[in-house]
Amino acid sequence: MSQTNKTHVVIIGAGPAGLTAAYELLKQPERYDVTILEEDTRVGGISKTVRHAGNRMDIGGHRFFSKDERVTAWWERMLPTQGQPALDERLLNRTPRLSPGGPDPETEDRVMLNRQRVSRIYFGGNFYDYPISLKWATIRNMGLWTTVRAGLSYLKACVRKLPETSLENFYINRFGRVLYGMFFESYTEKVWGRHPRSISADWGAQRVKGLSILALIRNILQRLLPVNRRTVETSLIESFSYPKFGPGQLWETVCDEVRARGGVVVTGKKVTGLTQEENHIAAVCCGTESIPCDLVLSSMPLRSLVAGLPDAKEDVKRISSGLPYRDFVTVGLLVNRLNLKNTTGMPTLGDIVPDCWIYVQDAGVMLGRIQIFNNWSPYMVQNPVNTVWIGLEYFCAEGDAFWSLTEEACVKLAVSELVRIGVIDADTPVLDSCRERVEKAYPAYFDTYSEIDAVKAYLDTIENLYCIGRNGQHRYNNMDHSMATAFEAVENIRAGINRRDNIWNVNTEQSYHEKKS
Repeated sequence: MSQTNKTHVVIIGAGPAGLTAAYELLKQPERYDVTILEEDTRVGGISKTVRHAGNRMDIGGHRFFSKDERVTAWWERMLPTQGQPALDERLLNRTPRLSPGGPDPETEDRVMLNRQRVSRIYFGGNFYDYPISLKWATIRNMGLWTTVRAGLSYLKACVRKLPETSLENFYINRFGRVLYGMFFESYTEKVWGRHPRSISADWGAQRVKGLSILALIRNILQRLLPVNRRTVETSLIESFSYPKFGPGQLWETVCDEVRARGGVVVTGKKVTGLTQEENHIAAVCCGTESIPCDLVLSSMPLRSLVAGLPDAKEDVKRISSGLPYRDFVTVGLLVNRLNLKNTTGMPTLGDIVPDCWIYVQDAGVMLGRIQIFNNWSPYMVQNPVNTVWIGLEYFCAEGDAFWSLTEEACVKLAVSELVRIGVIDADTPVLDSCRERVEKAYPAYFDTYSEIDAVKAYLDTIENLYCIGRNGQHRYNNMDHSMATAFEAVENIRAGINRRDNIWNVNTEQSYHEKKS
């Protein structure tokens, strides 16, 4: 225990898991002293909001939607749902879903907006709904022959299931080989840098749990039912909540609350190792500085955590050092217009396409996704009426050729790819640009991942260590799942229960995030 007779908790990482844990522990400030150490100069982890010249970027795009009622109630306490229309809704006379008595986003900042989800896939020069929908436009874009082939391929997959030993087989079992080849194979390889046959099916089980052709059909039929009797796949949700100034606004707000409760949040502080006394961590090291601790909650990458444990077994070190990640680059571009026609019938400012994301399946470009920040929140853009602020998302490996490009060369490449796929014209002026690089954005499910249970088992022997969050568990979790790991860890700590299984098991159940009534 610390000298104040409080338990001193050191939390590594000020992302969703770390900040959630700190806030929850500090509901009992008489019991806990909390120090958060964050390597970045900004809080929020991959859920931070990047500011650039009056515009804001969301790194990776974060829909605020969860089946976990603890999470949704927590979000509501931090940023109450809007009670009046947002800027674009006012200007377009749209009728949003409002919360009686909620704040007005035009006059108050601490507010969560209700937004409509629109996403499409770009493939072969055409745009398709995301997820793939069974409508005439899809058949028209695919062509009759390809549609017939896709249908026969799906029927074959229903009859002859493949062993789910890889992500490739996982997708083929649910969509058939033809649709897999069109919409999953090249895009998955673009994202992960590996062919789907080399990736564990665990990834698909977590990210597209209930999504399949049958799910698409079922979702269509569900729409014929009264609203109170519908159940919709999570991957098919049509609306979501979103902070006025992007996801980072939530975590900046939580950070302020943590500090107001007496917590210490230190940014620009990289953890370089831990002092270990048998099965106990005595201190967390940041360079030459050593910070004593009673408990450690770690959301740092497992690879880095184990590397900093001097007593870790050699086999555990080998496995953890081989855990793979994909790194992430977002290029922000400000333009006057996009060369894409809004044929959806949905009114938007400047009549731009209403997409939040456009998934670029075209294997001829490196570009993975396009975010249109105007559609996430008009307050993300300094001039949302006359300009379009977009984020071009690239998946790469730290130190590779793309990662190592200068910012000028990276922006030039991104612009050329937008021209190539017809999103902007060659003569479209770029009014402003920026680049943001994120290391270890996506924990990957190949290489030594199949042996990760040995790493988890060793870490569980360290009596005062809890692994939480996306990188802390090497699991491609959504933000709400990362928060749930923090809830579970804090409940164990408060109750004095020495267990970890409930923390590791967040988002491993097939039913957890599959559908919401």
